[in-house]
Amino acid sequence: MSFNEEHPDLQIARQRTALPIGDVATKLGIPGEALLFYGSDKAKLKTPFVQSLQDRPDGRLILVTGITPTPAGEGKTTATIGLTDALNRVGKRAATCIREPSLGPCFGMKGGAAGGGYAQVIPMEDINLHFTGDMHAISAAHNLLAAMADNHIYWSNELGFDIRRPVWRRVVDMNDRALRRLVCSLGGVGNGFPREAGFDITVASEVMAIFCLAENLADLQRRLGRIIAGYRRDQTPITAADLEAQGAMAALVKDAFQPNLVQTLEGNPAFVHGGPFANIAHGCNSVVATRSALKLADYVVTEAGFGADLGAEKFFNIKCRKASLHPDAAVIVVTVRAIKMNGGASADDLHREDREVLLKGLKNLERHIRNVGQFGVPTVVAINRFDADSADELKAVGDFCGLHGVKAFICTHWSDGGAGATELAEEIARLADSGASQFRTLYDDDMPLWEKAKSIAVSMYGASDIIADQKVRDQFKMHQNEFGHFPICMAKTQYSFSSDPGLRGAPKNHVIPIREIRLAGGAEFLIAYCGDLLTMPGLPRVPAAAQITVDQDGQIDGLF
Repeated sequence: MSFNEEHPDLQIARQRTALPIGDVATKLGIPGEALLFYGSDKAKLKTPFVQSLQDRPDGRLILVTGITPTPAGEGKTTATIGLTDALNRVGKRAATCIREPSLGPCFGMKGGAAGGGYAQVIPMEDINLHFTGDMHAISAAHNLLAAMADNHIYWSNELGFDIRRPVWRRVVDMNDRALRRLVCSLGGVGNGFPREAGFDITVASEVMAIFCLAENLADLQRRLGRIIAGYRRDQTPITAADLEAQGAMAALVKDAFQPNLVQTLEGNPAFVHGGPFANIAHGCNSVVATRSALKLADYVVTEAGFGADLGAEKFFNIKCRKASLHPDAAVIVVTVRAIKMNGGASADDLHREDREVLLKGLKNLERHIRNVGQFGVPTVVAINRFDADSADELKAVGDFCGLHGVKAFICTHWSDGGAGATELAEEIARLADSGASQFRTLYDDDMPLWEKAKSIAVSMYGASDIIADQKVRDQFKMHQNEFGHFPICMAKTQYSFSSDPGLRGAPKNHVIPIREIRLAGGAEFLIAYCGDLLTMPGLPRVPAAAQITVDQDGQIDGLF
């Protein structure tokens, strides 16, 4: 079957009858009593069962990442799901681990995030909307801490909050630029002390990051207690534990913390759990889901958000470091269209053959190949094929990869499901089984914080240096003694190796400006904000929400 952009993903998903989720669980040896059912097609793995898996050996861990994203699309999630189906087709017991979509992008510019074509996870509508309620639980826990902090200030402020320096903003899982900066507590003394405040999107919340890095419920509650809710005038932190909030916060997310199990269109197991943004947070699904999958499957295919400079870097340097994971192989997903757009082509010219533009765009892929290679993980390239791709263009990409020491595979999983990625699956299984992975992080724990940030900028972004005002440099120094062993989470535009989203390709010798550094005490990393990155996105001129309707039978149309 050829690639046909006229088939909406939702229509394709509805053509398949989902297996009972208990049958999907059986493929991994999960008994029915270990499942908390959400209807017939969704379930959570109960906490006691997850805990019972700890002594089992791990399967192989495969990361799917991509080149710098463009409006032309790359298809990492689709490739992740297609590769999982392909591995099962060639006789491997494989499962996928991906993030839960945020409502903000679903109703904004991106649309859904459950894959596409014949490489999807289902039920697609549920996964893209409320799913099992995890996002709402995380929002509630985050906002409970905000309410308890404000309540403490209102009644006594015995802890000495400096209300001139608001730290713990509220969150909502929606793109809403009007909430970025606002003044709260207006209307009289009964409403508290008027001050500047604001909202972030839920997937930027530290609660989300903690949710995805915690190893168990005890670790979750401990980390929640270490969240910094504010500072005193002497700059000493006030934590959620000081407010005695961590227990109630953990209670709100304890059920959500259980990994979600759904299925691909081909009936293979898929864990969809947690969803931190990769340009703000660390962009990976939950550790508890990944570890559970590794105990149950022989091969686990997981995805890190955006390009390898963001998602893969954070997967390796933060998630793998914190969870002691050892990735066995990696896949970099590309499309000819996205390569040409990284080479300077406009959206209107993507259908035209232009070898010069293609070669310029391949410099972006070259950088990503080099970047993943720095972590010692064997890598292949998956070319997500479109019908408009010419044979010469596909060959040029494949030859380029060969010159840089990696194999490239033309994949048609969008149109053919797992059958369109079997060659990729066979090679990635061979690599994963070969023991060739010599995984290492980019920097050691004891490297100074400033040098950690610089090493990411220089090694991953091709920058010559990082810069910051003296105030920010002082923040680095302030955190060095107690938190110098923490990794750095770079918050940067996903559209460029630089901090300028309009600078495509593979720029080099630029400088990365760090405008702020924030301590995420519970997530146990420091966030370095680069350039003008927003933690609350806005909707585009014509949001995806404008296309979504519900018919008289209750079926959703326009969600894709």
